[in-house]
Amino acid sequence: MNTSTPFRVLVCGTNFGRFYAEAARRRPGYALAGVLSRGSAASRAYAERIGVPHYTDADALPADIDAACVAVGSSISGGRGTELARALMDRGIHVLQEHPVHLTELTDNLRHARRRGVQYRLNTHYPHVAPVRDFIDAARRLAARQRPLFVDAATPVHLMHPLVDILGRAMGTLRPWRFADPAPLPADIGPQPFRSLHGVFAGAPLTLRVHHQLDPADRDNHALHWHRISLGTEGGVLTLADTHGPVLWSPRLHIGRDADRRFVLDGPGTGRLGLGTTAVVGSTGTFRTVFSDLWPEAIGSALDGLREAVADGGDPLRAGQYDLAVCRIWTDLAARLGPPEIVRPATPRPLAVSDVFPAPERIRPGTDRPDRDRPGTDRPDVHRPGTHGPGTHRAGSDPTPAGAGAPPAPADTSPYTPSAEFFDLVAAEHTATASAPAIAALLADADLSTGPVVDIGAGTGLLTEAVARARPDAEILACEPAVGMRAVLTSRVFSDPDLRSRVTVTADAAPDLDLPDRISVALLCGVLGHLDADGRARLWRRLNRRLAPGGFVVVELMQFEEVSTLPETRLATASAGRHRYEWSFAAAPDEARDGAMRLRSTWRVYRDDATQPERAVHDSYRWLPFGLKDVVAESGMTARTLPTRPGAPPLAVLIRAADAPDPARGPALPKARTGPDGPGTPSAPTLFVSTTDG
Repeated sequence: MNTSTPFRVLVCGTNFGRFYAEAARRRPGYALAGVLSRGSAASRAYAERIGVPHYTDADALPADIDAACVAVGSSISGGRGTELARALMDRGIHVLQEHPVHLTELTDNLRHARRRGVQYRLNTHYPHVAPVRDFIDAARRLAARQRPLFVDAATPVHLMHPLVDILGRAMGTLRPWRFADPAPLPADIGPQPFRSLHGVFAGAPLTLRVHHQLDPADRDNHALHWHRISLGTEGGVLTLADTHGPVLWSPRLHIGRDADRRFVLDGPGTGRLGLGTTAVVGSTGTFRTVFSDLWPEAIGSALDGLREAVADGGDPLRAGQYDLAVCRIWTDLAARLGPPEIVRPATPRPLAVSDVFPAPERIRPGTDRPDRDRPGTDRPDVHRPGTHGPGTHRAGSDPTPAGAGAPPAPADTSPYTPSAEFFDLVAAEHTATASAPAIAALLADADLSTGPVVDIGAGTGLLTEAVARARPDAEILACEPAVGMRAVLTSRVFSDPDLRSRVTVTADAAPDLDLPDRISVALLCGVLGHLDADGRARLWRRLNRRLAPGGFVVVELMQFEEVSTLPETRLATASAGRHRYEWSFAAAPDEARDGAMRLRSTWRVYRDDATQPERAVHDSYRWLPFGLKDVVAESGMTARTLPTRPGAPPLAVLIRAADAPDPARGPALPKARTGPDGPGTPSAPTLFVSTTDG
């Protein structure tokens, strides 16, 4: 697919259409060509505010529009979205139409697209939302390992169509499916918001509970909850707690019994009692984050699907058979349930978590979950961990003042302190599926009895926490010289009884760390580029001396192998309360030092929908580019890359050359697992580099 030319997208409608417009504006490879509406003052003002043309007539559209997003209700919702979709297809414009669409209309739309030689896709939206994608991916891996024993699902009636799509993607198929009519409700039990029915979906027993009440004028605001799904196998239950996360994994409880039928709680065969009762995969954000990030990102994913279909040029009717089957199942369910009860309730009063779990219950940061002190070291919740991408590196020992164009930090602040307050907003999400999962898989079989895991440049402790979750038996030494970053790290450790019992925080900076005599693993994520050649040489000498036999070092290679220039680019947004945060990153050659770069991060804080920031925070660091061959040559170690998420900073694992076997018999490097506990991609080949000439 050629992405060099922007895919020009028209958005029809400015209610839900605003999320489509944001997706087209933000996503690389797309350009928002304009807004089409009935001409209300609000729609005109919106188009003017975002700086795009406004149209009220499809016949007046320019000829350079590639695709249209029709976020206007179809006939099933009393709108004319389907008529508009066909008019746009008549003009040779590819169409992505927002659900719901009646089965007959969907069939006719696909046939119309075939006749006009264009692509048409129906967007059920929610399967593309990031936590739902995580659930779908995990469900596919789970079903590949064990046969699904049941599916339990719940949904508001107006989101039942997307629910069927989510289930189909999670199970990998729709067939066979069959449903029984819901049982009649007794007349004397009062109002019942839910209707339940049973059936078979993709061959697995299904229980479906539907909130069968609807306010026609405001469907979303009066749903009692959104999608909730549990998929059970003999090994455990995978749960999507809500459309917007998190995903839960609950291993199967199974305890052996002795000859007297008593539980066997210790000794051989009881290792699985160390499993967490429930793991929380992912973190939840605010509703503001849903609107600012999750929904536009999901729509961008749906746009990618349409664009790929355009590039493939296939038959839209043939490609739409799955969508037709989903729509057919939804139609069957709706017919069995009958018309929903029409309600017009008063405005609800949402409660905060503090209303339900008041003090002295403590809420763990980023989880909206009470944290109770309890014995044991195996915590039931696993946060989405993160380390560091370009521009979010952890401090080493670079005291160089900020470069031109970035206001210098006050004299009494250490490097990274100006931007420390924002660090987790990017790093936690950035590496949720990259560094931490890869390192956790690597540590699963590692011998950590010989010494602690040393996290050098631990930052705010995201990776430190991930290591602790992966290995409840690990002692960890977290070294962070930057005052602001270390403040967050210390707070993270002190707020968690498990971390507090196993993690030692120091202010040591590389290369002159106060290391114990033996260490089992060293982590160098976002650190090496801060050190000059002499500093790196000292660090490698000390690690080689202290690394226990069979121990290893993990290095985050970043994405700069040579001096590069990157213009300031907005890489992320996040929201909290009434503030929106935008992160921009830039890189350029360091004028003060050959072979070095100057990396600049800028955080801008906006209130509500303001276009001007309330404040901007700048940070600047020197970085010396390096690649894997440089690391191998300098360290004298043997290395191979680790599989991570595409586009993430590369990772490598190194062992001392003395521990490496004959290359002809294969390396003895730690294994990187695949499957549900690992990155899910095959290990990269080992790279052996001779250092005899270096």
